[in-house]
Amino acid sequence: MRPFRIALAQTNTTVGDLDGNARKILDAMAQARDLGADLVALPELAVTGYPPEDLLFKPRFVDASVRTLRRIAAEARGIVAVVGFADRGDDIYNAAGILADGQVVDVYHKRFLPNYGVFDEDRYFRAGTTAPVYRLGGMSLGVNICEDIWYPGGPARDQALFGDADVILNISSSPYSAGKGVIRASMLATRAMDCGAVVAYCNLVGGQDELVFDGESLIFDQNGVPVARGRQFEEDLVLADLDVDAVFRRRLHDPLRRKEKAEGGSIRFVDLPPRDESRRRAPLPPRDVDPLDPLSEVYAALVTGVRDYVRKNRFEKVVIGISGGIDSAMVTTLAVDALGKVNVVGVTMPSQYSSEATRSDAYRLSENLGIHMLTIPIGETFDAYRHLLSGEFQGRPEDVTEENLQARIRGNLLMALSNKFGWLVLTTGDKSEMSVGFATLYGDMSGGFAVIKDIYKTLLYDLARHRNRQAGKDLIPRGILEREPSPELKPDQKASDTLPPYPTLDPILKCYVEQDMSLQEIVTLGFDEQVVQDVIRRVDRSEYKRRQAPPGIKVTPRAFGRDRRLPITNRYSEG
Repeated sequence: MRPFRIALAQTNTTVGDLDGNARKILDAMAQARDLGADLVALPELAVTGYPPEDLLFKPRFVDASVRTLRRIAAEARGIVAVVGFADRGDDIYNAAGILADGQVVDVYHKRFLPNYGVFDEDRYFRAGTTAPVYRLGGMSLGVNICEDIWYPGGPARDQALFGDADVILNISSSPYSAGKGVIRASMLATRAMDCGAVVAYCNLVGGQDELVFDGESLIFDQNGVPVARGRQFEEDLVLADLDVDAVFRRRLHDPLRRKEKAEGGSIRFVDLPPRDESRRRAPLPPRDVDPLDPLSEVYAALVTGVRDYVRKNRFEKVVIGISGGIDSAMVTTLAVDALGKVNVVGVTMPSQYSSEATRSDAYRLSENLGIHMLTIPIGETFDAYRHLLSGEFQGRPEDVTEENLQARIRGNLLMALSNKFGWLVLTTGDKSEMSVGFATLYGDMSGGFAVIKDIYKTLLYDLARHRNRQAGKDLIPRGILEREPSPELKPDQKASDTLPPYPTLDPILKCYVEQDMSLQEIVTLGFDEQVVQDVIRRVDRSEYKRRQAPPGIKVTPRAFGRDRRLPITNRYSEG
């Protein structure tokens, strides 16, 4: 057996923090070298952070990326490092630097640039054209970047088939969405079998604005059998000893490979400093990392998104309006899990329409979580607003205007606390309600970060029960879970007065928002046509509201914002 020890360093980088990111990269290189690794890989654009977006239009930023890579390369001794960075030549490239013996030995340029969903790489980068293979003594390595490995006929195939690469290394910054990890793992296992090579995949971890990266770096052997797995939503160094002789033995029994190889192909070979195959190294301890179950995975993504948005933007504390309903209860619980109870402040702002049940549940939640709770009643302020407007509104009945006034008073109070104390306001609207505009501009939509804007109400209840099971008690009071949702902006108000029941609403929204199904296609699934028509109209009419909402964590395959971009001024209607 020719052992080859590989290390995948799934790090949590910060966009624009080139010095901080370099320190993380250098620490990972040193740790991997101390553990006897021949090679260590860092994620896509690890130097700049991902995605750097329009920072890439600043030539000095890209130049700083190149300089930082060279500084990192000076420390690459006794180990080969593959590090993602933004490269500048005749254009800008999404690149991987191959570092060894204190220098940048070679650079690979990403060939497939995604331009869908949350990706805009054609906006910034030029595509590469080559598929180099790197020789390290008795083994060969193909390097590519993220999207490159999703294509069966991409550079991985060329590197394995025409370059005889034993190992295909893919460095990635693949954003999380629920269930994507299963799809990704299946693809990588397939690619390993198709290439007849070990596939090692190093992914980014952490939160960046709306995006969360789940880590879960993976290694599959040439038969598609999992070798090692990184932890989800945590920084991790994944090490494995690879049997590259087994790759050759597998290829001896593959006649199809011989026929395909006869097609020929152009590969650029680069020799790296030979590794010391005789050096003694301690055996690696067993590594047993299981994937999270679906609810734990989504919950961890939300916690990661909150933690990193708050910390990377240099906030210390957050403030949340706590109504006694499920939305604010979940946002508060997530904030405590992400930031610690001392960094979370709750505010209850009761009006004459607030029930005793919701008030008591709001206080019970704050006690269960151990957070500081402020009470600021809004009844007198609401009366003052109505008195101020009484002349203009004379002769007109009260309607949604007065309801929205209450929400806007609460939004003003939260923003005042934010201004005075430097706290970040976390908004509490969920995807079900944001979809249909069941939210108030400059009211409950006021704030800096929308934690659950991509979580449907039915999923929110599942997450709440999941968190209570983890706690072994009713951390989120049972009354919140059992009471029918209500904005409590007028007497005896219920959400169901305006919206279909959430078990009906959410599936319709998934069909229309995430799958672009038509009215008739949704109706054929068994939904009432009038209900579907009303939901579609509400979604379409609310685009202007959503465009003004704060950023929030992407969880579903198609979130509002970067994923789904519709014109506000738009007369096309499905309903």
